[in-house]
Amino acid sequence: MKALVTGGGGFLGGAIVRLLVARGDEVRSFSRGEYPELTRLGVTLCRGDLADRETLCRAAQGCDTIFHVAARAGVWGSYADYYRTNVTGTENVIAACREMGIARLVFTSSPSVVFDGRDVEGGDESLPYPAHYEAHYPATKAMAEKLVLAANSPRLATVLLRPHLIWGPGDNHLVPRIIARAKAGRLRRIGKRSCLVDTVYVDNAALAHLLASDRLAPGAPIAGRAYFITNNEPLPLWEMVDRILAAAGLPQVTRSIPAGAAFAAGVILEALWRTLRLPGEPPMTRFVAREMATAHWFDISAAIRDLGYHPAVSIDEGLKRLAGWLAHETRLNSSA
Repeated sequence: MKALVTGGGGFLGGAIVRLLVARGDEVRSFSRGEYPELTRLGVTLCRGDLADRETLCRAAQGCDTIFHVAARAGVWGSYADYYRTNVTGTENVIAACREMGIARLVFTSSPSVVFDGRDVEGGDESLPYPAHYEAHYPATKAMAEKLVLAANSPRLATVLLRPHLIWGPGDNHLVPRIIARAKAGRLRRIGKRSCLVDTVYVDNAALAHLLASDRLAPGAPIAGRAYFITNNEPLPLWEMVDRILAAAGLPQVTRSIPAGAAFAAGVILEALWRTLRLPGEPPMTRFVAREMATAHWFDISAAIRDLGYHPAVSIDEGLKRLAGWLAHETRLNSSA
């Protein structure tokens, strides 16, 4: 297979690239930066912006499959920036598939597209899109999902994967945020409820993408469908946070804040950041307050049945690998 991976230099994108290379596929990565580690793997690097359709089409020429992983993530930023990357960028990926005659598109989405601020317990793919979003990321990812689903046709087969809270060695988002907040003394439990939450180890999320691509073709049963992807091991949120902190050699979280107070703080802080145009993101937002005070775990029986997906790395094993990687990073930083 000749595959183009958008965001191939990122956390999940890089894991997908490594799995493709390991099984002998020819891989190109489309990203804005340079990634020497991918060059060493024999990956062809194509630099560009998702908003540049012409450059994207050149990168996709001759490929069989596109894994569209690149996105603007996070909980804060301008709507225009999120729209440009997540919506316009996805429109351009679809256009590249059509113009270059590419028949398979695997799109990385997020379970946040169906999050309405309430508990999700054993939710499946029948969950509807909510009428309102409290952050630009899920709002624009939902728009992108709809574009990808609508693009499914006899000439272009599309499938959506919704991995939930990806973590593991090389994580540049979830794990570093938890560790940084803990070290700064700013990490608080939100609410007193013991809410179950799903996560997924990065290699498992990458595996699901390859399984989907291998089963995807125009008219295939999985074409035009969405699938939740998790480790299928829901844990209480703060237990998982404490285990990540333990992997970093840090103590558990002991301080807490009521859920209502956290949401109110998010409202006030968001208003301050917008009004005063403060740099960075607020210490709390409405979306984060809701997400960390509710349950969100999913029924992945559809992915098991249709994709043949079974998590290869357990949470226990993943945490061992994470601890080893964090220790290695600490040694590198101390010797630098």
